[in-house]
Amino acid sequence: MKFDSRQQKGSILMRLLMFTVMISSMSAIMFNVVLPQISQEFSLSIAEVSWLTTAYTLIYAFGTVTYGKLSDRFQLKTLMTFGLTLFAIGSLIGLVSQAFWVALLGRCLQSAGAAAIPAMALMIPIRYFAPEKRGSAIAMTAVGIALGGALAPVIAAVLVSVANWRWLFLPSLLILVLLPIYREHLEFEPKSKSTTFDWPGGVLLAVSVSTLLLGITNKTFWLLMIGAVALILFVLRIRTAHEAFIQPQLFRNTKYTTALVLVFLIHCIGISLYFLTPILFANVYHLDSAWIGFAMVPAAIASSILGRQGGKLADKKGNTHLFSIASSSLILCFIFMSIFVGISPLWISLFLIFGNVGQSFMQVAMSNFISTTLPKDQVGVGMGLFSMIGFIAQGVAASLYSMVLATGYTLNWNPLHLDRNSHLYSNVFLVLAALHVGILLFFRIRFRVKQPRTALERTVKHS
Repeated sequence: MKFDSRQQKGSILMRLLMFTVMISSMSAIMFNVVLPQISQEFSLSIAEVSWLTTAYTLIYAFGTVTYGKLSDRFQLKTLMTFGLTLFAIGSLIGLVSQAFWVALLGRCLQSAGAAAIPAMALMIPIRYFAPEKRGSAIAMTAVGIALGGALAPVIAAVLVSVANWRWLFLPSLLILVLLPIYREHLEFEPKSKSTTFDWPGGVLLAVSVSTLLLGITNKTFWLLMIGAVALILFVLRIRTAHEAFIQPQLFRNTKYTTALVLVFLIHCIGISLYFLTPILFANVYHLDSAWIGFAMVPAAIASSILGRQGGKLADKKGNTHLFSIASSSLILCFIFMSIFVGISPLWISLFLIFGNVGQSFMQVAMSNFISTTLPKDQVGVGMGLFSMIGFIAQGVAASLYSMVLATGYTLNWNPLHLDRNSHLYSNVFLVLAALHVGILLFFRIRFRVKQPRTALERTVKHS
């Protein structure tokens, strides 16, 4: 009875999280639409105002692992209260800002608070649901992300058409309404009595992550060098600290570290759906920003509708089964894109449905799978690191795709592709399809589930 009550609370919390993740996802995306407008108002370059999104991403990436680490020592109720309150304070500051630095401060505080959301979205399913029910719970987060991605451009366009860009901060304040409900349903849990926190280790990790990402995205060698040095110092710190920010034994868990490498590759490939596709629509089909947004909405809606089905499949058939479906869907998407890029954009919009749904399923499968590889005392920081790796991969891949597009390569690798103006995009999608074939084969071989022996097989073995 007690377990049923706890799972019931978990179901309520996941519904709240789905809405919270949706608002957070919208907040992260909406400002991309108004960067030119902000640039004009403050007489700044696009590179300067882009710090509204760059700073948000950097703080968010490191914040997820920090909240994950803190969840092993503090109550989820306390962390959620702190995170959502900080998110709302940042939103309020941005809403009333009259100077660019004030708006940037608001975005930084927003990000520092919002980073609690992905950490909680991974911890609540682990703590409130049995492993066989966890997939459906995690899937609700994927639904929230998909809904946020679908609604962000629409809501941003509507708000900006009738009001100033500062009103984009307003939807984030709605999260405060949910805070009393979170506090009511999040239970008290015994925690470690340790009072030490490895701040030097945390700072070194933050410096290494931010400088490496900035160095890669801006192609700045000295930032890469600082990031490399900070990373080396971080490794030395966790090997010598009494209670390290990340315990070294976490990386001795080969199942977990192998899964992290796969997560990095999967996110590098998956970001192409959201980074390359708008560029494709603009450069090959010459669509304006409004039509590009509309072209990507069907895939986001399909992902939000089917997202929970992925969780149910994981619970019923296992993570390997869901991973195979997700990977197959992505492979189909990239193959279709490689062959047919250059034809009507309507077809590209439909092919994206395979990709977005596949990426949503993949997120559920990997979140659920990685949670099973971690011991209880390392779940918080382990899942936080899992989230951070995804953000790092997206930053690295976006820079890599930009460099590939800048080459202007014109040779065609796919004999089935006929449009001369889009050979480069066709080649990229063909390579991504091949990479996912390799990932699928590796995952099924490395993490295959051994079937239990039948009674006859056991008799033969012992005879």
